[in-house]
Amino acid sequence: MSLFRRLLNPRRKKKESPSPKPEVSKHFPEEKLPMDEEFVKNFCENGGKFLYCEDMKEVSEALDNILLENDWYETEVCCLNKKLSQKFDDYNLSFKTNSENTSFMLTTCESLVSDKGSILLSSNQLKGRKLWELPKDIVIFATTSQIVGNISDGMRIIKMESKNGIPVDITTIRYFGNKIKDDFMTYGNSNKNVYLILLEDL
Repeated sequence: MSLFRRLLNPRRKKKESPSPKPEVSKHFPEEKLPMDEEFVKNFCENGGKFLYCEDMKEVSEALDNILLENDWYETEVCCLNKKLSQKFDDYNLSFKTNSENTSFMLTTCESLVSDKGSILLSSNQLKGRKLWELPKDIVIFATTSQIVGNISDGMRIIKMESKNGIPVDITTIRYFGNKIKDDFMTYGNSNKNVYLILLEDL
């Protein structure tokens, strides 16, 4: 997705003289943002912290910066995904499968929902736990191919990829930090401090 490179790596832009934008009638509908750009805009407006990475080296640097910022080195971390804990086992972290006394949670997600700027999760990530049982701070590792237009698109992908039955506990985290609101998909427990490490894979 060259969009993220343009948005987040301005030093790589070619020097071009800006062309004047044609005037658009106020009666025309607003131009819809590309799906990936819409997600970033809504996610950040919801209070999420977004880190875009082009490769695994940048992913490692992003996680390193998060750990330094929060003084999370040599602490216990809730991680319910064995492959994920193995991927990030070089940071002097102690991975636990329960959230008690942990500094933060490290997890994947089902989808990144563009129109809401939210994170779609299921029992594949939560393993039977409710959002309120998870640490307040969550670091999510996802890829650009996981961005979908809306929750219906995300649900459709879950159904297509579920070989052993559709996972339960499907929910979203939509409001981050001190952005507190309720909706039926979050069960009123969505207020988390979320870092999203997004890896380019398209």
